[in-house]
Amino acid sequence: MKQITLFAFIFCSLISTSQNLVLNPSFEDFFDCPLAIGFFDRNVKNWTIPSTGTTDYFNNCSEAIGFQNFNGYQEARTGKGYAGIYTYFKKDYREYIQGSLTSKLERGKKYQVKFYISLAENSRYALKEFGIMFTSTKANFKANINIYAKHIAKRHPRLTLRSTFNKEFYDNDKEWVEVSFTYTAQGFENYFAIGNFNNNSDTKKSKARQTDYESFSYYYIDDISIEPLEKEILTETTETVEQPNLKVNEVYTFKNVLFEFDKAELLTVSKEELNQLYKHLKAHPKLKVEIYGHTDNVGLETRNQELSEQRAKAAEGYLILQGLSVTKIKSFGFGSTQAISSNETEEGRLQNRRVTFKLIQS
Repeated sequence: MKQITLFAFIFCSLISTSQNLVLNPSFEDFFDCPLAIGFFDRNVKNWTIPSTGTTDYFNNCSEAIGFQNFNGYQEARTGKGYAGIYTYFKKDYREYIQGSLTSKLERGKKYQVKFYISLAENSRYALKEFGIMFTSTKANFKANINIYAKHIAKRHPRLTLRSTFNKEFYDNDKEWVEVSFTYTAQGFENYFAIGNFNNNSDTKKSKARQTDYESFSYYYIDDISIEPLEKEILTETTETVEQPNLKVNEVYTFKNVLFEFDKAELLTVSKEELNQLYKHLKAHPKLKVEIYGHTDNVGLETRNQELSEQRAKAAEGYLILQGLSVTKIKSFGFGSTQAISSNETEEGRLQNRRVTFKLIQS
């Protein structure tokens, strides 16, 4: 270890923020240029679908499913990619997009939710209502019809639906239209899904045009953001602190990245150590980092796996919020499978409940 003078971070006043918590918000990161319809969940990084519908991914790299596509023409609002979903079709068929957040939303905190839509030219109907379903885990409904989220939310405390209402129908098929609202978090939200959560009979629709196609409503979606209305910012004060001599490809255990029992919210003491890791990564721009979450063996294996993933993701999300590029960090959860001490004693279980990291040369 060596002593050097560097900037240490402290928390201070609340101000407006522009920190988007949505991973890959404009669908620019993908695996393959789309060659056919219906492969959104397999192709777009950090995005899935919560049902068995066949959501579409459009990118200008593709001749078959680019800006000129089977439902008309639309340029991306930003970049080269966007999503497309059926929001009204026969037999209540629906499509949705499901996104991931860099960190869990904080209970009682207000967030600005915003996304942009454009009605596909071949749509017969325009809608005036969209919905966002927030969940603690990835939703996976084994059907391709509408998800009755408002009814499901009455039985499941870790699922909620926030509907948007507009005075006019969203019938603009030339330009991107903003959909936005303020949301107060309940404290479990890790994932969200966007679409029409009403069945056909409850869907408010208006005939946008006469077409030769079947009666449907289809929207393009781009630039999704969920941002805290207020956030803690970091100011810089100069003081002498220790800079760790971190080696590449060696696993290190955070000493103070701690969590309350069965929870994944970072404690204040944890943020101080993560700040130091962020400064190290900022000072070495060619480095990437992987975060690993671990638990003891108390409780169900499935819950331990989920908890380890959420805790690693919490550390990942915090570093991204400080400014680390999403391309420079990945997180993984291993549950209780990689114990470093006996789970027969409290001291051993405490050592196993840990978060570790490894630096990688890019």
